[in-house]
Order: sequence, then C-alpha cells, then structure tokens
Amino acid sequence: MLSRKKFIRQAALSAGAVMAGPSLLEAADYFNPLKLTILHTNDTHSRLEPFPMDGGRNQGMGGVAARSRLISQIRQEEEQVLLLDAGDIFQGTPYFNIYKGEPEIKAMSMLGYDACTIGNHDFDAGMENLATQLTGHARFPMLVCNYDFSGTPMEQKTEPYRVFKKGKLTIGVLGVGIEGKGLVPDNLFGSTQYQDPLQKANETAYLLKKKKNCDMVICLSHLGYQYKETDKISDEVLAKESSHIDLVIGGHTHTFLDQPVIYKNKSGNDVVVNQVGFAGLILGRLDFEFTKFSGKKLAKSHTISVSQKSGG
Repeated sequence: MLSRKKFIRQAALSAGAVMAGPSLLEAADYFNPLKLTILHTNDTHSRLEPFPMDGGRNQGMGGVAARSRLISQIRQEEEQVLLLDAGDIFQGTPYFNIYKGEPEIKAMSMLGYDACTIGNHDFDAGMENLATQLTGHARFPMLVCNYDFSGTPMEQKTEPYRVFKKGKLTIGVLGVGIEGKGLVPDNLFGSTQYQDPLQKANETAYLLKKKKNCDMVICLSHLGYQYKETDKISDEVLAKESSHIDLVIGGHTHTFLDQPVIYKNKSGNDVVVNQVGFAGLILGRLDFEFTKFSGKKLAKSHTISVSQKSGG
C-alpha cells in the first residue's frame, strides 16, 4: 500500500503531466517501442508428426503438436504476434498421398496461421484439389501477387496481399511464387500466368507502404534464398531490388539460416531475409520494435528447435 507521502508525490506528478498538456504523453509515446513478434515456417512438406525414433539425425524432431505448444506459449508471453508460412505445405509423407492436403490445412487453421504463400509442391495434387482444400478448411489466406489464376480452379482462391492490424501497428503481407514452368508439370500448373516477381512484389509493396500506410511490409517468398545462376530470381535478388519491402520470409531452397541476413535495398534501407529449413524442424522467431524516434528495428531473432520437449 502507498504511504501518504508517496501517494501525494505520485498524484502531483500525474497532475503535472496532465497540466503540461499532451506534450509529455506524446514524448513518452515517441520513445516507447511498439513490439511485434513474427513466427514463421516454410517447406513443412506434410510433416504432421515428428520424425520417427529410428536413429536418424532428425528423430523426434518436428510435428504440429510440438509446434502448437511453442506457438501457444509465445502468444501467452507476447501481445502482438503474426504466424506466417512461405509455402510447400504439401508433399513428403503418406498423409498427403492419402488425404491430399486436408489434414495439413486443417492443422494450420487450428494453429492460427495468419497467412501463407503458395509453393510449387502445393500444386502436386492439382489446382482443383488445392482450391478444394483452401475453400473447405483454410481459416487463413494464401497470398501470391505474381500468379494470374484467371480461368483456372484457383481463380479468386488467393489474394495478392493482406493487411493486419496488430495493436497500433499496420502490417502489410504479400506473397510471391516461383516460376512453375519446368518445375511443376504442365497438367498441374494449367493455364496459370506467371508474372515477374520483382515487378509485382515492388508494385504491391508500394501500394502497402504508400497507399495503405503500413508500418511494415513483409514478403512471403517461395523463390528460394540464393542461387549460383545469375538469371534466377532469389530472395537475395528480391531484397536488393526492392524499395518498400522490410522483411522477406523465404522458402523453397530448404535453407537453414542461423541468423537472418540483412541486405540493402535500392534506397539504401535494410531488408531482413530469413528461412528456417524444412519439415517444421525449426520455428523462426523475429522480434521487431517500432518507435517514432528511431523507426523500426530487428531487436532479436531466434531459431527455435521443434521437438517433443518443446514448450514444456
């Protein structure tokens, strides 16, 4: 309980702040950071259960139950959390061979994913199947801005971007997919029109930053982290050739990055790029802070191993 002297002093300070007008309150708001925690996966490839205890290097690792415990624990600790996936949800275990993606999409919905993008293996049972799984079981959007699905079963089943309100923060998320020709059989990719991912990503990011007034723009990319071939578009190229993207969460190349990589974009600003391997072995975590004084910064990053012991 407050002593009489402390109570009078505290009341006087509070009254002084109010009498000083909004300037002190605005100053506090100017310096106090807003926080956002971004959790992410990529290339989970139908790995719903942990790897079997067969002596392999990944035994006991992965699985949606352990991932769910981790996500729930973090959501209890942090007020503003986004959960995102960078594609290749399907293919890799008998679950997909038998059920064609239904349990994978249901699991992501139960875990409360906010958004994903599309990977090349998500076409593996055909576009009609993917459309059916999304329509029937997804409680999150699949984002891709450089595929034109007009005249296909996937028409109007995806969105180019989605805007999320997280407390006082406005976060724009867009998606880009990889070229399907030569990677996805023609009968599965159908008449999908592939569009330049750099052009479409930059156009969409401009819209989100300048028209939608987003505090941060995140690109979910299934382009792949890095290539030796100079003519292939990667997350590295995307980051360097962008203007309004702040974070690229990548997939496709199954790259395990111990720490996010930071590139300079065309305007000389930082773009954070991260990818966390495959099969749900790792849950990526990026903690950002936003202030009016210093803008946004990556305050902390984690690569959290997912196992049967995860989350207590």
